[in-house]
Amino acid sequence: MSEQQSPDAAAATTADREAERGLSRRGLMGLALGAGAAGVALGAGGGVIGGMALGRDQAQAATDAVAPASGIHQPGITTPVQDHLHFAAYDMMARTTRDDLAELLADWTYAATRMMQGLDVSATGAVGGSPEAPPDDTGEALGLPASNLTITFGFGPSLFDSRFGLEGQRPAGLERLPAFLGDDLDPLRSDGDLCIQACADDPQVAVHAIRNLSRIAFGRATIRWSQLGFGRTSKTTSEQATPRNLFGFKDGTANILADDTAALEENVWVSASEGPAWLAGGSYLVARRIAMLIETWDRTRLAEQDRVVGRDKAKGAPLSGGDEFTPPDFSATGPAGTPAIDARSHVRLAHPDNNGGIRILRRGYNFVDGTTDLGRLNAGLFFLSFQKSPASFITLQKALSTDAMGEYLRHVGSGLWAVPPAPAAGASVGAGLLGA
Repeated sequence: MSEQQSPDAAAATTADREAERGLSRRGLMGLALGAGAAGVALGAGGGVIGGMALGRDQAQAATDAVAPASGIHQPGITTPVQDHLHFAAYDMMARTTRDDLAELLADWTYAATRMMQGLDVSATGAVGGSPEAPPDDTGEALGLPASNLTITFGFGPSLFDSRFGLEGQRPAGLERLPAFLGDDLDPLRSDGDLCIQACADDPQVAVHAIRNLSRIAFGRATIRWSQLGFGRTSKTTSEQATPRNLFGFKDGTANILADDTAALEENVWVSASEGPAWLAGGSYLVARRIAMLIETWDRTRLAEQDRVVGRDKAKGAPLSGGDEFTPPDFSATGPAGTPAIDARSHVRLAHPDNNGGIRILRRGYNFVDGTTDLGRLNAGLFFLSFQKSPASFITLQKALSTDAMGEYLRHVGSGLWAVPPAPAAGASVGAGLLGA
């Protein structure tokens, strides 16, 4: 409180600020998570977003590089994959209540909706509040566009316990993932009550999102673990070029694309008949932190690398012939009469034809977290996938138990979360679960 400000004036200022924030939250919450930028009116001379008047320049900045609308689904699933990721898992704090959880999700929804429009987390934000109080927003994204930021929320199996009275709402398939052959999981980098996936074309925008959502959670939830990622390892639109992973191979050639509605309905979205009502239109998110033994791979001859993957490193074509997008022919043989695509190759073992038609939507990222104690790169793949059933992922992961690539990988982190649909305008994410 300043020396010139009376206690009554300070109380009035706080009350006005909270009233403004509440009005903004009711007016904006859920728009960007469900209807995207189309739900925000911007006039020719400026605009109003979340109850805050904007000038022409501010209005332009707020809509610059805003991720496209996602309809009934949360953004960050079929959205064109951005270049950078900040992922975080959270645990609710001891003695928090169902009301605390509902309030946190409402606060997160409001802030996420604003940030995805290129705005601060609140109307007063980083510099518009009292100089005698900490700002609502940390400010490192001031002047930056939205950069196609998407924020996606998920609920882990551990959330559905007696703490919040949600036992009867847990989907049947939402269980901690089983142990898989070769797992060496760090429990401190696995699981979590809640998760947030923030993706953007600017790493500072993604980091800003997680930093501020974590700050908003203070006193209610704490970060259990987090992961930064760069260099997407998949694509979700035909316009995007197929990226390469840290092994140097094209990755995600056969990924489900956003315009393939039939494949999405069959493999990604949970229907009303396949889960509790609150999850209809949602999905399940799997995250796996996979360490790559980079130095070992780099000393492997090129022909062996091709055999392990099942594709040509230069073109990305299957070893049975053709180009990158030619379907692999698993009956084709090489000059010696052996299968052109090795029986233990990654492509053969992971392909839908050899797994009952199962497909998943991938949104993974590379990571490099410095070096290990042995002086090797602490690097790998932060695998992210969306599927309508956890059983689909489990089936695929078990099929990879004999994958030749396993010699060069270590699975060190893991988690599964139910991802609800986008909230209706004016509601918060998870409102269907909590009845709020």
